[in-house]
Amino acid sequence: MSVYDFTVKMPGGGTEALAAHQGKVLLVVNTASKCGFTPQYKGLEALYRKYKDQGLEILAFPCNQFGAQEPGDAQEIQNFCSLTYDVSFPLAAKIDVNGTDEDPLWHYLKQQQAGLLGSRGIKWNFTKFLVDRKGNVVARHGPQVKPEALAKDIETLLAAAA
Repeated sequence: MSVYDFTVKMPGGGTEALAAHQGKVLLVVNTASKCGFTPQYKGLEALYRKYKDQGLEILAFPCNQFGAQEPGDAQEIQNFCSLTYDVSFPLAAKIDVNGTDEDPLWHYLKQQQAGLLGSRGIKWNFTKFLVDRKGNVVARHGPQVKPEALAKDIETLLAAAA
């Protein structure tokens, strides 16, 4: 099993099979528009622009589970990201990353890479998972890790053959 076996919900009710990203390096992150870490959108966009032509995809999943910091609907979230941070990578539909209604992809990600002290749950917004070109979850980074700190790991994964 790999991340390519999952389908995610997109704004407007559609879905996207992650198999469409096969052979790409993925950075999967739960996001929020009203969080202290929200300025990380700028760093995520910078990574995306720098590495997208080499095979990086960023998949952002808005989530309202932490301090109700993503209260908007899909259009409000998209407008905020576009107008405030000029985000051009795709935003999935708003999801839960923990609990009984957690998104299946996020359940899988958490099982593949534990957090601090072996914890599985997502603790806050802007938790990041790196996925190699074969769909393997290779790293998990907490919210305090800025996107730009992942550049070397991304370059290493991009240099590896699919």
